[in-house]
Amino acid sequence: MSTQAFTRNNRDHSNDTGFQFEFFCDKCGNGHRSSFKHNAVGVAASVIKAAGALFGGAASRAGWGADHLKDALRGPAWDSAFSAAIEECRPKFRQCTQCGQWVCPEVCWNHERGLCETCAPDIREQAPMIQAQVAVEQAREQAAKADQLRGLDVAAAALSVSAGHSCGQCHSQLAAGARFCANCGVAVPVAAGAATLRKFCSGCGAKLDGNARFCAGCGQPTG
Repeated sequence: MSTQAFTRNNRDHSNDTGFQFEFFCDKCGNGHRSSFKHNAVGVAASVIKAAGALFGGAASRAGWGADHLKDALRGPAWDSAFSAAIEECRPKFRQCTQCGQWVCPEVCWNHERGLCETCAPDIREQAPMIQAQVAVEQAREQAAKADQLRGLDVAAAALSVSAGHSCGQCHSQLAAGARFCANCGVAVPVAAGAATLRKFCSGCGAKLDGNARFCAGCGQPTG
């Protein structure tokens, strides 16, 4: 029997009673399954084995012989069934002359170009995807040009991080602007440059606004 050339993507669903094969598109994996072809030898062997299971003895030995007979004919029978399955399913696919892939004509074949869509993508199908990709890139560029900080004081944020939010003695979390640790009472050191961002009156402890020269609470000079 001559060899059969067809897609490498196939699956054998054959069993003792017959033959059936499934072929898949090399690109998307969609497939077609061939018609089931009964194996007369396999069916006869199954009947003999069933009789052997019921009656034993000579029937059982006959079942053993049937297995050997089926094995002897399995190769040619399988080859013939596979060839028939190829001829049945081949028209369901198209072979690309550029890359050699067998693909399904419904999804993966460019009919205008006469090639698979891997080699000749369908521009009308690709256009929406390309437009969406370009839109994402344009949105990224616009976002890079816009001010995403929205008034965030980066220097203050960096100072807050460098000063730390935990007590240096007991490592408890400190409230924003705390001058003393609420857990152990130790004074919270003021980082260099913090005086220009946040001040407290040394007399009454009131918070000082901006660059005030005198405390609004007790009138004490801030210098």
